[in-house]
Amino acid sequence: MTMILIGQYDSPFVRRVGIALTLYGLPFKQQPWSVFGDPDKIRPYNPLVRVPTLVLADGSSLIESHSILDYLDNLAPAGERLFPAAEPARHLALKIAALATGMAEKTVSLFYEKRLHDAVSDIWVQRCRQQIGGVLDVLEAERAAKPTPHWFGERIGHADIAVTVALRFLNDAHPGLFDLKEYPALHAHWQRHEALPAFQAIQQAFKPSA
Repeated sequence: MTMILIGQYDSPFVRRVGIALTLYGLPFKQQPWSVFGDPDKIRPYNPLVRVPTLVLADGSSLIESHSILDYLDNLAPAGERLFPAAEPARHLALKIAALATGMAEKTVSLFYEKRLHDAVSDIWVQRCRQQIGGVLDVLEAERAAKPTPHWFGERIGHADIAVTVALRFLNDAHPGLFDLKEYPALHAHWQRHEALPAFQAIQQAFKPSA
Protein backbone atom coordinates (compact mmCIF):
# COMPACT_ATOMS: atom_id res chain seq x y z
CA MET A 1 0.00 0.00 0.00
CA THR A 2 1.36 3.42 -0.99
CA MET A 3 1.32 6.14 1.66
CA ILE A 4 -1.68 8.48 1.44
CA LEU A 5 -1.42 12.19 2.23
CA ILE A 6 -4.78 13.60 3.24
CA GLY A 7 -5.40 17.31 2.67
CA GLN A 8 -5.25 20.01 0.03
CA TYR A 9 -2.10 21.77 -1.08
CA ASP A 10 -3.43 25.25 -0.39
CA SER A 11 -2.77 24.37 3.26
CA PRO A 12 0.86 25.26 4.07
CA PHE A 13 0.99 22.32 6.48
CA VAL A 14 -0.17 19.77 3.94
CA ARG A 15 2.03 21.31 1.29
CA ARG A 16 5.21 21.13 3.38
CA VAL A 17 4.63 17.40 3.85
CA GLY A 18 3.92 16.87 0.16
CA ILE A 19 7.09 18.71 -0.81
CA ALA A 20 9.17 16.70 1.66
CA LEU A 21 7.75 13.42 0.34
CA THR A 22 8.59 14.56 -3.19
CA LEU A 23 12.14 15.62 -2.30
CA TYR A 24 12.72 12.29 -0.58
CA GLY A 25 11.41 10.45 -3.61
CA LEU A 26 8.87 8.57 -1.50
CA PRO A 27 5.81 7.36 -3.45
CA PHE A 28 2.48 8.59 -2.13
CA LYS A 29 -1.07 9.32 -3.18
CA GLN A 30 -2.87 12.52 -2.26
CA GLN A 31 -6.48 12.52 -1.09
CA PRO A 32 -7.48 16.19 -1.36
CA TRP A 33 -10.14 16.01 1.34
CA SER A 34 -11.24 19.14 3.19
CA VAL A 35 -11.90 19.31 6.93
CA PHE A 36 -15.05 21.29 6.14
CA GLY A 37 -16.24 19.42 3.07
CA ASP A 38 -15.11 15.86 3.86
CA PRO A 39 -14.98 15.41 7.65
CA ASP A 40 -16.54 11.94 7.55
CA LYS A 41 -13.81 10.76 5.18
CA ILE A 42 -11.00 12.12 7.37
CA ARG A 43 -12.37 11.04 10.77
CA PRO A 44 -11.53 7.29 10.44
CA TYR A 45 -7.87 8.25 9.97
CA ASN A 46 -7.73 11.21 12.36
CA PRO A 47 -10.39 11.74 15.05
CA LEU A 48 -9.36 15.38 15.29
CA VAL A 49 -10.44 15.79 11.64
CA ARG A 50 -7.33 17.82 10.84
CA VAL A 51 -4.90 17.87 7.97
CA PRO A 52 -2.29 16.87 7.13
CA THR A 53 -2.82 13.24 7.98
CA LEU A 54 -0.44 10.68 6.53
CA VAL A 55 -1.69 7.11 6.19
CA LEU A 56 1.22 4.69 6.21
CA ALA A 57 1.59 1.50 4.23
CA ASP A 58 0.39 -0.60 7.19
CA GLY A 59 -2.81 1.46 7.47
CA SER A 60 -1.77 3.40 10.59
CA SER A 61 -1.92 7.19 10.57
CA LEU A 62 0.38 10.03 11.53
CA ILE A 63 -0.99 13.48 12.32
CA GLU A 64 0.44 17.02 12.58
CA SER A 65 3.01 18.15 10.06
CA HIS A 66 6.06 18.22 12.34
CA SER A 67 5.42 14.69 13.61
CA ILE A 68 5.00 13.48 10.04
CA LEU A 69 8.24 15.13 8.96
CA ASP A 70 10.08 13.61 11.92
CA TYR A 71 8.93 10.18 10.75
CA LEU A 72 9.99 10.87 7.15
CA ASP A 73 13.40 12.11 8.28
CA ASN A 74 13.96 8.86 10.12
CA LEU A 75 13.49 6.99 6.85
CA ALA A 76 16.42 8.89 5.32
CA PRO A 77 20.15 8.44 5.95
CA ALA A 78 21.44 10.97 8.50
CA GLY A 79 23.34 12.95 5.89
CA GLU A 80 20.27 13.35 3.70
CA ARG A 81 17.71 14.38 6.31
CA LEU A 82 15.93 17.68 5.72
CA PHE A 83 16.34 18.52 9.39
CA PRO A 84 20.00 18.17 10.46
CA ALA A 85 20.67 15.26 12.80
CA ALA A 86 23.41 16.96 14.83
CA GLU A 87 23.48 20.03 17.05
CA PRO A 88 23.67 23.00 16.87
CA ALA A 89 22.46 22.84 13.26
CA ARG A 90 19.35 20.92 14.27
CA HIS A 91 17.92 23.38 16.79
CA LEU A 92 18.76 26.36 14.54
CA ALA A 93 16.78 24.82 11.69
CA LEU A 94 13.95 23.85 14.04
CA LYS A 95 13.71 27.45 15.22
CA ILE A 96 13.29 28.86 11.71
CA ALA A 97 10.73 26.19 10.80
CA ALA A 98 8.82 26.83 14.04
CA LEU A 99 8.70 30.57 13.39
CA ALA A 100 7.43 29.99 9.87
CA THR A 101 4.78 27.46 10.84
CA GLY A 102 3.72 29.59 13.79
CA MET A 103 3.28 32.50 11.42
CA ALA A 104 1.20 30.26 9.16
CA GLU A 105 -1.00 29.32 12.12
CA LYS A 106 -1.60 32.99 12.86
CA THR A 107 -2.40 33.54 9.19
CA VAL A 108 -5.02 30.79 9.39
CA SER A 109 -6.46 32.25 12.61
CA LEU A 110 -6.71 35.68 11.05
CA PHE A 111 -8.41 34.29 7.96
CA TYR A 112 -11.10 32.47 9.94
CA GLU A 113 -11.62 35.37 12.32
CA LYS A 114 -12.57 37.49 9.32
CA ARG A 115 -14.53 34.77 7.52
CA LEU A 116 -16.47 32.91 10.21
CA HIS A 117 -17.45 35.67 12.62
CA ASP A 118 -20.11 38.27 11.89
CA ALA A 119 -18.49 40.62 14.40
CA VAL A 120 -14.76 40.61 13.83
CA SER A 121 -12.58 41.26 16.88
CA ASP A 122 -10.36 44.21 16.03
CA ILE A 123 -8.15 43.33 19.01
CA TRP A 124 -7.62 39.79 17.72
CA VAL A 125 -7.00 40.99 14.17
CA GLN A 126 -4.41 43.49 15.36
CA ARG A 127 -2.74 40.90 17.58
CA CYS A 128 -2.43 38.42 14.70
CA ARG A 129 -1.14 41.12 12.39
CA GLN A 130 1.51 42.18 14.92
CA GLN A 131 2.60 38.57 15.44
CA ILE A 132 2.86 37.92 11.71
CA GLY A 133 4.75 41.17 11.17
CA GLY A 134 7.09 40.40 14.04
CA VAL A 135 7.99 37.03 12.55
CA LEU A 136 8.54 38.58 9.12
CA ASP A 137 10.95 41.09 10.64
CA VAL A 138 12.96 38.38 12.41
CA LEU A 139 13.05 36.06 9.41
CA GLU A 140 14.06 38.90 7.09
CA ALA A 141 16.99 39.85 9.31
CA GLU A 142 18.14 36.23 9.62
CA ARG A 143 17.82 35.48 5.91
CA ALA A 144 19.57 38.70 4.91
CA ALA A 145 22.59 37.57 6.94
CA LYS A 146 22.92 34.36 4.92
CA PRO A 147 24.31 34.56 1.36
CA THR A 148 23.78 30.86 0.62
CA PRO A 149 21.10 29.63 -1.83
CA HIS A 150 19.28 27.84 1.00
CA TRP A 151 18.80 28.99 4.57
CA PHE A 152 21.54 26.81 6.01
CA GLY A 153 23.89 26.31 3.09
CA GLU A 154 23.92 24.50 -0.21
CA ARG A 155 21.30 21.87 0.62
CA ILE A 156 17.59 22.50 0.91
CA GLY A 157 16.00 21.71 4.25
CA HIS A 158 12.72 21.81 6.14
CA ALA A 159 13.37 25.41 7.18
CA ASP A 160 13.43 26.46 3.51
CA ILE A 161 10.21 24.59 2.84
CA ALA A 162 8.41 25.95 5.91
CA VAL A 163 9.31 29.57 5.14
CA THR A 164 8.34 29.24 1.48
CA VAL A 165 4.94 27.64 2.05
CA ALA A 166 4.13 30.08 4.88
CA LEU A 167 4.91 33.09 2.68
CA ARG A 168 2.84 31.67 -0.18
CA PHE A 169 -0.10 31.11 2.15
CA LEU A 170 0.15 34.59 3.67
CA ASN A 171 0.22 36.14 0.21
CA ASP A 172 -2.73 34.05 -1.01
CA ALA A 173 -4.97 34.22 2.06
CA HIS A 174 -4.39 37.90 2.84
CA PRO A 175 -3.38 39.68 -0.38
CA GLY A 176 -2.12 43.15 0.37
CA LEU A 177 -1.89 42.66 4.14
CA PHE A 178 1.90 42.72 3.85
CA ASP A 179 3.93 43.73 0.82
CA LEU A 180 6.48 40.95 0.75
CA LYS A 181 8.71 42.99 -1.54
CA GLU A 182 9.42 45.09 1.54
CA TYR A 183 11.24 42.03 2.86
CA PRO A 184 13.71 41.59 0.01
CA ALA A 185 15.70 38.67 1.42
CA LEU A 186 12.54 36.71 2.23
CA HIS A 187 10.94 37.62 -1.07
CA ALA A 188 13.97 36.38 -2.98
CA HIS A 189 14.03 33.18 -0.90
CA TRP A 190 10.34 32.58 -1.58
CA GLN A 191 10.61 33.18 -5.32
CA ARG A 192 13.75 31.05 -5.69
CA HIS A 193 12.22 28.07 -3.93
CA GLU A 194 8.80 28.33 -5.54
CA ALA A 195 10.56 27.87 -8.89
CA LEU A 196 12.01 24.48 -7.86
CA PRO A 197 10.38 21.39 -9.41
CA ALA A 198 9.11 19.94 -6.11
CA PHE A 199 7.37 23.20 -5.20
CA GLN A 200 5.89 23.50 -8.68
CA ALA A 201 4.58 19.94 -8.47
CA ILE A 202 3.04 20.35 -5.01
CA GLN A 203 0.82 23.41 -5.11
CA GLN A 204 -2.70 24.58 -5.82
CA ALA A 205 -4.61 27.83 -5.96
CA PHE A 206 -6.01 28.98 -2.61
CA LYS A 207 -9.56 27.74 -2.13
CA PRO A 208 -11.19 29.26 0.98
CA SER A 209 -13.16 26.75 3.03
CA ALA A 210 -16.52 27.42 4.66
